[in-house]
Amino acid sequence: MSITSEPMGFPVQRIHPPDPRQLPHRPSTPAGSVRSLLRQAQVALSDAHYEHRPADRYVYAHTAALRAAAALLALRGKPGRRTKPTSVWVLLAKVAPELAEWADLFAAGSARRHAAQTGVNRAVPQRDADDLLRQSEQFLGIIERSISGDER
Repeated sequence: MSITSEPMGFPVQRIHPPDPRQLPHRPSTPAGSVRSLLRQAQVALSDAHYEHRPADRYVYAHTAALRAAAALLALRGKPGRRTKPTSVWVLLAKVAPELAEWADLFAAGSARRHAAQTGVNRAVPQRDADDLLRQSEQFLGIIERSISGDER
C-alpha cells in the first residue's frame, strides 16, 4: 500500500490488488464477508480510475469484478462438493446462471490480467483497459442489486 499525491494535492491511498486466488473459502460471517468483498471491489474500481498505465488499470478492474463475484458466492454459497480448485467464474455461472455471460467475459480476461500482473505491460491496450473498467462497473452494480435482493 502506498500513498501518493494527485495533481490537486489530495493524498490518494492505492491498494494493490491481492492475488485473486486468495479468495476466502468459507466466510465465518457471511454478511460481513459480503460487505467486505463489495468494499474491496469498490476500492479496486476506484484505484482503476486513478491508474494511468493500461495494464494496471486492467488488473484493478478485473480484480474488482473478482471481488464482486466472490461477494455473491459468499452470500449464496457454493454449488455441490468440490474435489479440485475451481475458478470463481465457473462457480458464478453455476450459482447464478443469469450471470453466465458475465462470468465468460471475465474468465476470458483472466490470462490477460495474469500477464499484466507479471509485468507484460504491452498485453493490455488502453482501450481494452477502459472497456474492462466500464464492464466491471456495470457488473458491480448488477451484483450489488442482486445481493440487496437476496438479503430482503
